[in-house]
Amino acid sequence: MPLNPSESRILKFLLGAGLLVLLIAAIFLVSKDARREVELRTAEIVGDVAAQVIASRSADGGGAAAGFIAIPIEVRKLDEIVYQAMGVANTQVIATSEGHVVFDTGLATQAAKQRRLLREALPPGPITHVILSHSHQDHVGGTRFWVEEETKIVAHRTFVEEQRYLLDLQDYLWSRNRMLFPFIPESPPKSGFLAYGGIEPTILVDEQRPIKFEQGGVRFEVLSTPGAEGLDNLCLWLPDLKILFSGDTFGPNFPQFPNVFTMRGEKIRKPIEYIASLEKLIALEPEVIVPSHQDPVRGRDRIRADLTRMRDAVRFVHDATIAGMNAGKTVHQLMEEIVLPEELALSQLHGRVSWAVKSIWEYYATWFHFDSTTELYAVPVSSIRSELAELAGVDAIVERAARHVEVGENLEALHLLEVALAGNATHPAALETRLAALENLLHHAESTLQNSYEMDWLKFRIRSTRASLAETLP
Repeated sequence: MPLNPSESRILKFLLGAGLLVLLIAAIFLVSKDARREVELRTAEIVGDVAAQVIASRSADGGGAAAGFIAIPIEVRKLDEIVYQAMGVANTQVIATSEGHVVFDTGLATQAAKQRRLLREALPPGPITHVILSHSHQDHVGGTRFWVEEETKIVAHRTFVEEQRYLLDLQDYLWSRNRMLFPFIPESPPKSGFLAYGGIEPTILVDEQRPIKFEQGGVRFEVLSTPGAEGLDNLCLWLPDLKILFSGDTFGPNFPQFPNVFTMRGEKIRKPIEYIASLEKLIALEPEVIVPSHQDPVRGRDRIRADLTRMRDAVRFVHDATIAGMNAGKTVHQLMEEIVLPEELALSQLHGRVSWAVKSIWEYYATWFHFDSTTELYAVPVSSIRSELAELAGVDAIVERAARHVEVGENLEALHLLEVALAGNATHPAALETRLAALENLLHHAESTLQNSYEMDWLKFRIRSTRASLAETLP
């Protein structure tokens, strides 16, 4: 359910008020530290109110993301020198006698509070490095709050390019995200401390240039690990403590099948690069993984076994897709046929095997499947659906779709209903049949893979179908 106009006005007012406060501070406060403190306090107030509004709206159609929103912002000590502020995304700080290293900076609306609570828990010391695991907003949103005069910002060599395309496509991607996460505001903030972008790394990492440094007796290694949440993915390794800070390298649930394809948008992630990254991390033999979502994972043997299973599962799906393509099978055949063997079974809450199959297919062979000449031209099949509805009759199509639903063929029913609704978008029986098919699919998703993106999409389509049905009532 979208934010109502009143809630949206509140958020816009607070954002505007925050910018006004910052402007006044910039004019009248001489001290740079004083101006920074005003910015931090303003950001925390805006973040608290935004969180309350979002939490209140996430109860209706919040989907899997609602669970992350409900995580309290709290600080915990993971090791003698490792501190973590929890939230939608976690912020980690490694405290040394010569200064502190920050790994990921959280969501913009939560970052100011995370920083304040961490600063209250940390010993005194400058922020020497801010290391960003990748360019997603929930990992870089608080960067400006942490950076000091001498702070080095460490990111992957491709970070700037990934940030660029995400910013260029911000409006398009935001509209897609609102379908899945209806509690976010109608439009992205494009100015002030909540706006995305503008981060300029000072140290760049890639496969040929891992960064190693020692500070306060602690050794740090920043490693390039592309293929997970994007081309610009990296990890932080503390070799003496055997702690791996993984960002989103393994996704939000460990272990899981990776999100090679993300339904909300973004580039396809490269499976072979991801396999190589997993092999690199397996060789480290970490005893603790600290992800930037949810809880740490402990135990060398468990971690090695789970990482190995993830690597082998991705390799299995990749190789099976290639073999199927060479055998002349269609992408849809392979999406249905390829399943993980029992010994490689992994959670598909986030990534999904069938979607990875399609992504790998199109990564190697592009969007033209050699199935239909019309694929090459700008006239989609949807352009003739209304003609098909006229020829066959909407009532007859709906009746046939209903029979498909009765025998559990919900996807076949949806194909037919797309034709029927192209002929009459307000046909009550067509909408009711579509609602039944969608609810059946949601029930199946909830009782099987529980893939969060699949369920969030189905909930969106159910909401929109119910809204269309309500408009047909007298």
